Formats: sequence, structure tokens, C-alpha cells
Amino acid sequence: MSNPIVTVIKPCTELRPYVRYYWVLKSRQKFSVLTFPIGCPQIIFHRQSPLCIPELQTLQDKFTISGQVNFPANIASGGDTEMIVVVFYPHTIGMFIDTSPSAFYNSEISGFDIGNKSLNELATRILDFENTHQCIKDIENWLLSKLKCRHDILNLKRIGAAMNSLMGNPALQVSELADIACLSQKQFGRVFNSLVGMMPKEYARIVRFQKSIWMLQNHCKDYAEIAYCCGYSDQSHFIRDFRRFSGVTPSQINSPYSDLFTTPA
Repeated sequence: MSNPIVTVIKPCTELRPYVRYYWVLKSRQKFSVLTFPIGCPQIIFHRQSPLCIPELQTLQDKFTISGQVNFPANIASGGDTEMIVVVFYPHTIGMFIDTSPSAFYNSEISGFDIGNKSLNELATRILDFENTHQCIKDIENWLLSKLKCRHDILNLKRIGAAMNSLMGNPALQVSELADIACLSQKQFGRVFNSLVGMMPKEYARIVRFQKSIWMLQNHCKDYAEIAYCCGYSDQSHFIRDFRRFSGVTPSQINSPYSDLFTTPA
């Protein structure tokens, strides 16, 4: 295996409102990649060597929960990599774990540290299975079992409606998003943070950033147009925020790709 191989897998029908997709990466060569805030929490299983994150001065755990972040980070592999990643919608990981996503804001934690016995048992099985097909099947069965136990979905629907509106119009104010969710602004902030793991105003900046990458990905070179479409006050505001979240200017980014606004085939 000379080059990294990435496989994207769609979730089953019942899980599609909550899980965006799974992806599997296998590589025997060393690599280093600059990553950006993507706006979606992830559960990561490293079946071989974990990745290194220099900015956090740590290795990812064999079983890692990755929360909402507001900074770019390099990830590096020493080779012999096999990882399975579950990518959730911005507000849905809380449907499956008992720990609030706000607990791993701007961090990556070991899933073994949150004290979820059934999740720990799942991770142990995933790390021992012979092939990824077995892994995905077991992950789906576990997610489905947790989904059937959940009945508190009203707030999930409220935040989901606000999230859909924000994705369509990143210029929306928090007060407008609260109205869409049928909550007071204070209630909205509390519920949003508990489900998404980041306050609404800060998360809106991630959405604007990701949409700007999507426009670059789709060959838009007009920075003034990008600023207008993504809800920035002007072109300078766009470039300043872009640098903060990516570490580079829009003209310096290679092969732009928006994780939040692109659904892999």
C-alpha cells in the first residue's frame, strides 16, 4: 500500500438524520496534514498507530472523541495507520453518549475516560476485529441501540432547525436563530452549547469559514463575493477570520475542501 486509501461509507437509513458518514483511512506511509475546524464532532478508532497532534502536544488515543475546535492543527502519522471515523452532524453526538459535547470543547479526549461502559466495550471490540466491515456493522448496531433509548428529541429538533437555517444563511443573528428554535436567546445559548459543544455566535463563525472554503472549492475567486455570501462584514473581515481558522490566507490554501458543506459520495 503505497498511498493512503480513504473509503467513505454511508450510514443505514435509521441513522442518517444523526450520522453524516463513516470514513476509513489506511496507510503505511508517513504523512502530515493541516486540518481546520470542520464543525462536526467525531469518534475515532485507531486500529494501528494513533496520529500525533503537535498543537496539543499529544497523540490521539486509540479511542478518541474529537469535539468542536476553533483553531487549525497539524496531524501527523508515523506510518502504519488504520483509522475508522464516525462523523456526526454538529448537534447529534449527544444522542449517543451521556457526556455533554461541551465537555470536549477545543480538545480531543480518550473515549475510555468518559466512563461509558458500553462504549468502552464497543471500542475494545473495534480494536480487535479482523476487518473494517465487521467494525462498521458493530458501530451501527451500537448506535442504533442507543438511538432506541432516546426520547428527549424536542431540543434536538429545535437546534436542528436553527442549524439548517444557519447553514443556509450564515449571516443570521443569534436572536434570529433563537426565534427559529422557539426559545429565548438565553435558553437557546444554553441548549445549543449542550448539544453542539460551542456557543452559537462562535459556531456561526465556523459555518462562515466552512462556507467560504466551499466557495473556494467551487472555483470562486472573488473575495468580495465570498465575504457577502458567507455573512462577513467586508473582504478584510473574511480574510482575517479565514487566517484565524486556517493559519493561511485564502490565496495560500491548497486544494480547498469544506468538510461541513460537502457530503462525500
